[in-house]
Amino acid sequence: MNGILPLWKPKGMTSHDCVLKIRKLFRLKKVGHTGTLDPEVEGVLPICIGQATKIVPFLTDTKKNYIAAIKLGVSTETEDRQGHVIETREILHPPSQQAIENVLQLFRGYITQIPPMYSAVKVNGKKLYEYARENEYVERPERSVFIYKLEQLKDDNSDRFWVQVECSKGTYIRTLCVDIGNRLGFPAHMSELYRTGTGAISKEDTFTFSDIEQLVKAERHKELLLSIESCLTHMQYINVDQTTRKRILHGQKLPKPEQAPETDPFLVKLDKQVLAVYQTHPDNSTIMKPVRVFNHE
Repeated sequence: MNGILPLWKPKGMTSHDCVLKIRKLFRLKKVGHTGTLDPEVEGVLPICIGQATKIVPFLTDTKKNYIAAIKLGVSTETEDRQGHVIETREILHPPSQQAIENVLQLFRGYITQIPPMYSAVKVNGKKLYEYARENEYVERPERSVFIYKLEQLKDDNSDRFWVQVECSKGTYIRTLCVDIGNRLGFPAHMSELYRTGTGAISKEDTFTFSDIEQLVKAERHKELLLSIESCLTHMQYINVDQTTRKRILHGQKLPKPEQAPETDPFLVKLDKQVLAVYQTHPDNSTIMKPVRVFNHE
């Protein structure tokens, strides 16, 4: 079995828990996920199976879509509702929809974020959350991310509203919520989060564990899987002929054709089938070398 299982991850499970459960259901070892979702977050989590485990790095490097709730008046040490409260302020005059829109405009396009202390970013070989648990503060490196879309959806009440976000990989939605709240003049945190899409996979494509168990029981496993090709539509590609296919499948370095993409890495296809992922050779720009080769036998 080779392909991507578009899982709707439930709350209460880690991404690794989901991988272990899929391994058990499918009785397979080659299973991996494409980007961690926190246990209290539910949403789209692509699970790669068999040969598809080779494309995990290329699925993590995609746009992500989220729906998040921003709670005003309360900030926490983890920037979400799971953390200890560090500041509260009564909301006497809630911001208007126009005031919120004016602030959201400031966060579209390239923005700079400082990763939260409770995150897996490493500083001096140690994860930030490890420093946080030891009450040790370290300077955190800034990172640039891109916000493609940021729209207000609805108000729950005077102190909470929802936003829809489309962003580049590496974006911390928790931090985005806190920064939006600060711009509005309030302490804030992210109180809810749903990932509604990652790359070419959206919520409509997903299966719950209940769906998966029913189809596995009916021996209809393959109905759960998306093809490797359908999940790499964000990558550029070149087409090759049947003769070159054999060299590709043997993992050979090849002359880089003129029509090859300038950006690395890129796909090599025969018709619609993805044979491999290649990149420009670091020592010779006229040569391309394999990064991943897929065995379709």
